[in-house]
Amino acid sequence: MIDFLRQPWPWYIAGPIIGLSVPALLLIGNKRLGISSSLRHFCAMCFPGNVPFLKYNWKEQIWNIYFVAGLFIGGFIGGVLLKSQTPMPLAESTTKMLRQQGIKSVNHLLPVEIFSWANILTWQHLLIVIGGGFLVGFGTRYGGGCTSGHGIFGLSTLQRASLIAVISFFATGIITSNFILPLLLK
Repeated sequence: MIDFLRQPWPWYIAGPIIGLSVPALLLIGNKRLGISSSLRHFCAMCFPGNVPFLKYNWKEQIWNIYFVAGLFIGGFIGGVLLKSQTPMPLAESTTKMLRQQGIKSVNHLLPVEIFSWANILTWQHLLIVIGGGFLVGFGTRYGGGCTSGHGIFGLSTLQRASLIAVISFFATGIITSNFILPLLLK
């Protein structure tokens, strides 16, 4: 049983489990699945001030804070305690593309050439982290939700705006990984 938990789950198992959480939340408690809204709840809880955006009854949404805490705990259990001993398999085309960009540790989910403390202080990595963080935060607020909210909740409830958002996420990801990232890694 422990070996089953240590290996990556195929999409046809993990996907339906994630997808079924949306109707379960809606049916059980009329709750909307979303992660980005939890930051607002956390800020309203910890920093009560005169900011109008944070003046609301955050206690009605406390379940969302527990949900995010569960994600962190589950991530720790899955990523540290149940970490797979074998490297994550990558497609040969992905491995080839990564090697062309100078990334030799293609057996790792987080290549050392990108995700290491020694490399994080280069201008390319600072641009990726700070610029990417700003764009994700701005886009989340401007788009009315994060990728998980639009992709999981929005699509499952047939929201047109979420379909447009998810198409935009994928198109931007393809453009970034194929054209922008290679420029930044040079």
